Amino acid sequence: MTEGTEPQPVTVPAGIPAVEAHAIAPVLDQPQVILVTGMSGAGRTRAAAVLEDLGWYVVDNLPAQMLVHLVGMLTSGTAGGRAQRLGAVIDVRGAEFFGNLDAAIDEVQASGVDLRVLFLDASDDALVRRFEQVRRPHPLQGEGRVLDAITEERRLLARVRERADVVLDTSELAPQDLARSVRSLAHGSGPDVLRISVVSFGFKYGVPVDADHVVDVRFLANPFWISELRHLSGRDEPVRRYVMGLPGAQTFVERYVAALEPVIDGYLHEDKHYVTIAVGCTGGKHRSVVIADALAARLRQKGQLVSVSARDLGKE
Repeated sequence: MTEGTEPQPVTVPAGIPAVEAHAIAPVLDQPQVILVTGMSGAGRTRAAAVLEDLGWYVVDNLPAQMLVHLVGMLTSGTAGGRAQRLGAVIDVRGAEFFGNLDAAIDEVQASGVDLRVLFLDASDDALVRRFEQVRRPHPLQGEGRVLDAITEERRLLARVRERADVVLDTSELAPQDLARSVRSLAHGSGPDVLRISVVSFGFKYGVPVDADHVVDVRFLANPFWISELRHLSGRDEPVRRYVMGLPGAQTFVERYVAALEPVIDGYLHEDKHYVTIAVGCTGGKHRSVVIADALAARLRQKGQLVSVSARDLGKE
């Protein structure tokens, strides 16, 4: 941003795909700050949770004057050494501190830090409805009506809304749509990522409690009954060759990965970013280990981010 110029807000009305919500791509060679502000009930808590899930260091209900000090910790390396991405939620809950926000933004931007302001807004009707649903008072309500508090909050936030990089209307947005918009702002033009964990296990020890998908590979012949292979595991080449050479093994891996493709797309669309695929055989030593490794390798070839583990390997 050129010194002396004002950022032009990008207003995203309801119904526009979230990918259009990003306005400024992040600069990767310096600390990044996303300031989340806006109307109470418009989704600030959800936005903060999304940033936290993405690995950002998030501070909620931060007094405005503390923003400069917190950013200073990032630039000086005193924030633990690795906190390079900060999400700060500043709003009228701390009304006595809010008046310093404009000056705080000016000071942070003057320091050269990549600061972007996300303003979450919603219609009066939507905000009133949300406060009625949660049965909590507006932070500025006091003894008055919630609509009066919303009007006062809009007045207090008018200046920061004008200078926001992104103004997002959440009146008709589902939570997953809001999450996609926040990720777009945090990632710039980067793609959504699904983290897939493939874990092998033995049915005799129980199905992993965190499994989203359970794959039963006991349809394959068991290497346990071959004396030369019994003492080995699915991580040993002779067992791997034997299992993958069995009729149906290669076909199963290929077709299962193909069947997962629309599932993966659907998970990302529904704001699910972690999935566990549990692959089971009798004892979790031979077949499940081989197939889990093969599934992980094939998913990686498809461009997915995959980790693989063998839960019951080594158990008797």
